[in-house]
Amino acid sequence: MSNIIEINNLKKIYSNGKHALNGININIEKGKFFGLLGPNGAGKTTTIGILTGLVNLTSGKIKVNGLDTIKDYKQTRKMIGLSPQEINLDVFFTIRELLIFQGGYYGLSIKESKKRVDKILFDLGLEEKAYSKARELSGGMKRRVQIAKALIHDPEIIILDEPTAGVDIELRHLLWDSLKEMNEKHDKTLLLTTHYIEEAENLCDEVAIIDDGKIIAQGSPKDLIANDGESQINITVDNWDSSLLPNFNSSFQDNIVTIKSKNSDKDTPHIINKITDANISITKLDIRKANLEDVFIKLTGKKLSDD
Repeated sequence: MSNIIEINNLKKIYSNGKHALNGININIEKGKFFGLLGPNGAGKTTTIGILTGLVNLTSGKIKVNGLDTIKDYKQTRKMIGLSPQEINLDVFFTIRELLIFQGGYYGLSIKESKKRVDKILFDLGLEEKAYSKARELSGGMKRRVQIAKALIHDPEIIILDEPTAGVDIELRHLLWDSLKEMNEKHDKTLLLTTHYIEEAENLCDEVAIIDDGKIIAQGSPKDLIANDGESQINITVDNWDSSLLPNFNSSFQDNIVTIKSKNSDKDTPHIINKITDANISITKLDIRKANLEDVFIKLTGKKLSDD
């Protein structure tokens, strides 16, 4: 499968001397759902800004569908739909009017634009709000309109910068379903930034972790968890022998043995057998599986929402 986005040795130094990006390299295959994760200030929004022509790069090169984003900017920008982090909706027009105007910016006729708008309003559950104005919408509905604006010209690539920020859990899951459908049924390539680690773990085929302007890890969530994650096995016992599990990283406190494991499914039966063979009674077993957040914290030393 060919790469639809190629970011090569991308650097950005602002006029105040801040190094926002320090030579990052990212390749995104066509049709992938790709996540870019990092704490605030790591370089996510700068990367998106350069990709979409909103920020000037210092050096490096980006290609979209084989075309240079600077030399061939008209073609590449038409291939991208951007839902930015900041909500930017005109308060004087209805949602339907806003979206029709958005279609005009990309060269759609009024007829084409209206047809696209009606479908998108239905797909995103916005049809009942079509004749409302932005000030009448909840935060979650405004987020949906942001995404609708990004979809109006039917782009190959959809970039979503914090698309579910401030959205309640129910609406977040509805948006997840919509995004999955765009990716799986309509073969769209999606690039997502998010502060919700479970969002990336549930939606993305592949993620890159960026910190201090550098890509420090990239791969599928499953592979990253396998390589850098550790599950935690907690066993409540009536007494304990600290020499019982010499090959495991374990600790004991308040009658609970805590064991770190790279493969809890494989290790747990072996550990239980060792404990029971030693005539130690087990009263409770709890396993916390490794997840993408564990990997993120291990690699960056920060939580995803840290400033």
